[in-house]
Amino acid sequence: MLCSRLLLHCARTTRLSSLQSIKSIHSIIKSNNNVSINYQTSLAVQSVRLYAKGKDKKKDKGKGKVQVNESQLGELFNVETLKNQMERIVDSMKEDFTKHLSLRSTAGSIESILVNVDGQEHTLQELAQIVRKNPKTIVVNMSIFPQAIPAALKAIQKSGMNLNPQQEGTTLYIPVPKVTKEHRENLAKNAKTIFNKCRDNIKDVQNKQNKSLKRKEGVSVDLARNAEQQVTVIADTYIAQAEKILESKQNELIGKD
Repeated sequence: MLCSRLLLHCARTTRLSSLQSIKSIHSIIKSNNNVSINYQTSLAVQSVRLYAKGKDKKKDKGKGKVQVNESQLGELFNVETLKNQMERIVDSMKEDFTKHLSLRSTAGSIESILVNVDGQEHTLQELAQIVRKNPKTIVVNMSIFPQAIPAALKAIQKSGMNLNPQQEGTTLYIPVPKVTKEHRENLAKNAKTIFNKCRDNIKDVQNKQNKSLKRKEGVSVDLARNAEQQVTVIADTYIAQAEKILESKQNELIGKD
């Protein structure tokens, strides 16, 4: 009984990392004929295995991160084309931020508002003459395309610039909104909406590429799966880039340093 307790104490307090430790326990056990050597040895081996398993877990920590191998991917599809598509989406988001998320509404930002007329999109400047009458009012003359006035009103109101146009005949008068805390917060929310659209477009490119990989002949299941994981990493890189731009823009709009 004493020997059994001694063995358990050794197994708990000593790191049994070698056969020498096990042999030492054997020598203790052999001095008492009432204890089963095989049973106690099994306990010692079990302790060693448990210690090794925990050690292996530490070694494995951080593994599993997918690395992008562009040479490997290049054998399956044009990597540069994929990256260029995603980069253009991010650039488009930046352009939208510049055009539509200014603290001070300008004639230039209003000119680029997209208006849907008969299923086709046109910029407002293609449909009207736009001038800034004074610091507080922008005038949109729609006399050239009066039939587009309803669509123009709708597009201006949904532009995300907090604009409320007033119509008088074929002319739209747009009061320039004051830069209030509420206005800043609305612009920051609009920035998030534009970012979400950018993220979804990048995901669409990613999914389209992955579907193409699955249909590609002569590509094993494992290779296709690995390539899909790499495409996901590339997409996540551009999404992270867009997210940083969003954070910077929101800080600018809200007025954070």
